[in-house]
Amino acid sequence: MSSIDPAWRILIGGELLESHTGQTLAVENPYDESVAALVPRCDAQDAERATAAANAAKEAWAKVPGLDRAQSLHEIARRIREIREELATAITLEMGRPLLETRDEVDWIAAIFDFYAEIGRADRGVTVAPGQQRQRNYTVKEPIGVVVCIVPWNYPLLLMIWKVAPALAAGNTIIIKPSEISPLSAIVLQRVFDHLPAGVVNVVTGFGAEVGEPLITGRQTDMIAFTGRTATGRRIAVLAAERIKKVSLELGGSDPFIVCEDANVGIAASAAVWSAFLNNGQVCTSAERFFVHEAIADEFTEEVVKLTLALRQGNPMGPDVDLGPMVTRQQRDKVLARLAEATAAGAVIRTGGKIPERFAKGHFMEPTVVTHVDRHNPLTKDEIFGPVLPISIVKDLDEAIERANDSDYGLGASIITRRLDYAMEAAERVKAGTFWVNDPLTDNHAAPFGGMKMSGLGRELGREGLDEFCETKHVHINYHMENKGYWFPYDWQRGRNKRS
Repeated sequence: MSSIDPAWRILIGGELLESHTGQTLAVENPYDESVAALVPRCDAQDAERATAAANAAKEAWAKVPGLDRAQSLHEIARRIREIREELATAITLEMGRPLLETRDEVDWIAAIFDFYAEIGRADRGVTVAPGQQRQRNYTVKEPIGVVVCIVPWNYPLLLMIWKVAPALAAGNTIIIKPSEISPLSAIVLQRVFDHLPAGVVNVVTGFGAEVGEPLITGRQTDMIAFTGRTATGRRIAVLAAERIKKVSLELGGSDPFIVCEDANVGIAASAAVWSAFLNNGQVCTSAERFFVHEAIADEFTEEVVKLTLALRQGNPMGPDVDLGPMVTRQQRDKVLARLAEATAAGAVIRTGGKIPERFAKGHFMEPTVVTHVDRHNPLTKDEIFGPVLPISIVKDLDEAIERANDSDYGLGASIITRRLDYAMEAAERVKAGTFWVNDPLTDNHAAPFGGMKMSGLGRELGREGLDEFCETKHVHINYHMENKGYWFPYDWQRGRNKRS
């Protein structure tokens, strides 16, 4: 059995612990395929320990005044900024993303804590017009209880904090279960919570079947917040339904990207390359279906190919790198298999589509541009989650919108156009939780994020993201004590049964 560095222990009830079995899980560096760290491999018993700790802390944390909770969240943000470089390095080591990107991720999570620190203490309910005289009605927001945050591998801190920050601001206690592929950054992050009461934040690492499912099905967890594959989200919803637990699900996407005939081709091509290849396409809102007007399709394609060939692959820890490796060999092989299916169905690879020979190790894949992608091609049917930019030609905006909506998913969508009428019509007709005009993949933590159709349930970020982690209670007060005419015994002749 491998020994574990004390720095990489899990957090339960304010203590840094090993898993109860002492087993470990290796975190692979996708650049050189070395072991970046060993973290605890937790199981159902560790899930029970974390759940007990979170339950023990939830009543006291729920009673903490909003101003005090806000100060605690601001302190978390300050501590994150203090260890910015360490957190960014951890993400790069486990994900293979360039340091420029991972530093930005760390800056963003600090800003999210500051944001929810303030709106969490200010947004607590409304007064409602009474139904009768001498009545007062109002609502209050209350925490749900113990929230399990199950986090994907592609943005291991950002997509965690989209859940953790509003959940803490609302007064919930937390159990974090990061992906077994990228748990290192979560382990590094957990020290920023050590000023909170013991049990308010807990972190367990391991496989979903071994520690995730016990957290979902356990009797003392109250809500599951998950980001990941649609198939996994469906299973979580089924498991949570047994005890009618609330779920928040941010699931898969196959985002359309519309390029209109009036677009600046150079800008459109740059936006397309960014939105397809950011993080090697391993983004839930990566653009994966490009619908380009026939009048500019050839020029657009040539510019996209030129920009794609100019992308720099290499060591993500070094300077002047646009793309590192993909996260795992399995993920890369899955994307290569999808490309083989696509070409067998008639698609044409214009550039890329192979494993680059210049890297002796690492899960690298050439960024790939594909043309002749018709509506029946496998690339249009499911999430790709890799560095692939498939181009389809359309005759007008109506066809582009129809093709955009021809999907089970509805997470995000983009359009590039100078015409306001095109932008507004597409924004109204395309079924997506976020619609970007001339600025793809840009999120705002003050605005809600989430999907339609099979892309999920609920919203993260914004005030809506705070409400996801709250129960709404209606309080009805009659401040004049008297017998009510609608109580027993009924007197139908005198109308005393009326309640409003």
